[in-house]
Amino acid sequence: MGKIIRVTGPVVIADGMKGSEMYELVRVGEEGLIGEIIGLAGDRATIQVYEETSGIRPGEKVEGTGRPLSVELGPGLIGAIYDGTQRPLTIIRAKTGDMITRGVFAHALPRDKKWKFVPKVEKGASVVEGDVLGVVKESKLVEHRILVPPGLSGKVLEISEGAYGVQDVVASIETSEGKKGIRMMQMWPVRKPRPHKGKLEPREPLISGQRVIDSLFPIAKGGTAAIPGGFGTGKTVMLHQFAKWAAADVVVYVGCGERGNEMCDVLTHFPELKDPRTGEPLMERTVLIANTSNMPVAAREASVYTGITIAEYFRDMGYDVALMADSTSRWAEAMREISGRLEEMPGEEGFPAYLASRLAEFYERAGRVRTLGSEERFGSVTVIGAVSPPGGDLSEPVSQNTLRVVKVFWALDSSLADRRHFPAIHWLNSYSLYVDAVKDWWGQKLGMNWKAMRDEAIAMLQEEAELQEIVKLVGPDALPERDRAVLEAARIMREDFLQQFAYHEVDTYCPVEKQLRMLDVVLDFYRSAIEATRQGVSVDEIKKLPVRERIATMKRVPPAEFEAEYRSIKKQLKEQFSELLKAKRVLVRGSEGG
Repeated sequence: MGKIIRVTGPVVIADGMKGSEMYELVRVGEEGLIGEIIGLAGDRATIQVYEETSGIRPGEKVEGTGRPLSVELGPGLIGAIYDGTQRPLTIIRAKTGDMITRGVFAHALPRDKKWKFVPKVEKGASVVEGDVLGVVKESKLVEHRILVPPGLSGKVLEISEGAYGVQDVVASIETSEGKKGIRMMQMWPVRKPRPHKGKLEPREPLISGQRVIDSLFPIAKGGTAAIPGGFGTGKTVMLHQFAKWAAADVVVYVGCGERGNEMCDVLTHFPELKDPRTGEPLMERTVLIANTSNMPVAAREASVYTGITIAEYFRDMGYDVALMADSTSRWAEAMREISGRLEEMPGEEGFPAYLASRLAEFYERAGRVRTLGSEERFGSVTVIGAVSPPGGDLSEPVSQNTLRVVKVFWALDSSLADRRHFPAIHWLNSYSLYVDAVKDWWGQKLGMNWKAMRDEAIAMLQEEAELQEIVKLVGPDALPERDRAVLEAARIMREDFLQQFAYHEVDTYCPVEKQLRMLDVVLDFYRSAIEATRQGVSVDEIKKLPVRERIATMKRVPPAEFEAEYRSIKKQLKEQFSELLKAKRVLVRGSEGG
């Protein structure tokens, strides 16, 4: 027990805290605000408080809890909405109304609910850390696996099927230190990564249904990606799309310091959305952490760690988890404010000198791993972080330090966003370092040379960018016919393939089979147009081909009907270009004869 001697915004200094530990959770003031010790000097502790500190006075008590800031892990996580310190907002709202009262505490997992536990091991079996003791059907999409906690192994003394609460003991294990009871719920410190047997090379792409991502700049399961962009370029909408349609077993969406209306949009629409693979509501596999810009600044830092710890927990069960953090810039700004209150030496643009290491520590908790347990099991955590650079300036510290650690860069472009091109990911400024890692998956899955097609598409778009510089000087009519054909094919690529309509019932999600066939059609048009111009056909004639209309509308054809549409377009494309060339040859022979 200590006493407050100074209050500086979210930072509180307390005396008489001898025996406390770094990162210990404390209760601050008479109202018992949640705080965490971030500095110790003798018996004086520096505490960052995760709630509003106005009205707190020197002399009020500070009480240690003896444990670090931790999260509750167990049945009840799926479909829940938490704040940055894992307080369940729906339960707190029932207690306090729309505005959360300071110091209000509620358990993250419901204590009054019973879950049906089905054992997967028998009495007398030997188990090790990470083994599955039993399962709970938490939702229609997620089977919650009750694991032996890290650090425990031994022989099962008692285990039985039945209905249990999260605090009930579901099994007893005889360990070297004696009998240990295992509950459904685990507690885990948020700043400590959960253990695993080892990391593996990411080999399978995380399919999002967004063509510019999956076909050109893929992210692998267990990978890391940054999506930076200025105000209004579509970062949040892009993350919403990814959260809705990503081929992950579990989605953890962290709203870290963004505007409240954006989180409201998630909370309003997610319960109404259906999983494209199962037809069940998306909330059946989603955990939401809402820490908006009007909430206390210190809680932003906690929200990111809370989210990644929950993601690691589901990874340990053998699931592929996708974590969206919107945005890491707000998290960094919270670190900057607290660093300033602590009077630390500032780094570039006022950010703390340890900004780079904190960002690296967060992103390195992503990965595809071999989980703990006697049976071979694999899981992954894919981390996608939005970055909000002031004025869209990517040279600022958060963007630069993020780019050093992530392997996928989706560069949002304000000029594309202004033209209502969604997703506004610029194909020349973006990159993915997972292309070679996932190319074999595409070949095995679809039997087509995806990498060659991708490289051809990007080469065409790069050539278009070079030609556009010439067009600005002399106009399009001064270009040779071949170059005009490149411009026309690239326009089709941009408008009919890369551009998607997020609110169209068909085009919002594009399966990989449809993506690759669409790309094949566009590239076929490109090659045919180049060959036709080489034989003297004008681009004006090519533009008049009826197949152009079908290419423009193929994105709106439902996936179930697309195979037939694809074959029909390919056939029509071949026939119409053949007729063009035939007519050209007849015309040439006629002029020669004349």
